[in-house]
Amino acid sequence: MSLKILLFVTFSLFLFQHSAAQRNYQYYNRLGFQGGFTLFDISTSDLNTKQGTGFIFGFTTRGSFYNKFDLIYGINFLNNKIEILWRNPENSSETQDIDYTIQGAQVTFIGSYNIVRHHLSIEAGPILNINGKMKLDSNKFEEYILDGYNELKAEEIQDISKINFHLAGGITAGLENFRISAQYQYGVTNMLNKLNDKNLENSNFKGNSTTIVLLAVMYF
Repeated sequence: MSLKILLFVTFSLFLFQHSAAQRNYQYYNRLGFQGGFTLFDISTSDLNTKQGTGFIFGFTTRGSFYNKFDLIYGINFLNNKIEILWRNPENSSETQDIDYTIQGAQVTFIGSYNIVRHHLSIEAGPILNINGKMKLDSNKFEEYILDGYNELKAEEIQDISKINFHLAGGITAGLENFRISAQYQYGVTNMLNKLNDKNLENSNFKGNSTTIVLLAVMYF
């Protein structure tokens, strides 16, 4: 899925929300820029992973929908990090956490319930995530063997599934023009599924992403 399609989906959601909000006597609509940090991991029994710290930035729109409910949607760009434990092929007793990076984009469509309008809200909704490979940060580790396997190499698990769906929930607090948001995202699809088509040592990879997102949002 290309960036053009992501932008088209985001624009379509904006038109939908704008049309719905115009029927609300408390209508308001705010555009914003957001950025922050991600704490990313993969929940799996097939890889020995460790949570990594990345970053996120993007554009968002918050608008009134009905009574105390708002709609939040937008597009974010991510640079997630994760560490995976491997063994040195020349010394099986030597293990090391190797860094991988996953870059991607996501379209968000979140419902928000205002506990205190413009100041405190709880939020939940679906997210469409499109990502690239789980890329090794250093090529010198390509021949390292995955901990718990006999032959599986670090370079062989990079080509993961590209399209995944997440469910998100969180809380946002602050001022009308500036807010802090904490969100938890769980990947409901198997992001390691594409590895099962590659005739690797393990043919039943299963893993679901878990991401804690900490954001600062500035509305214009």
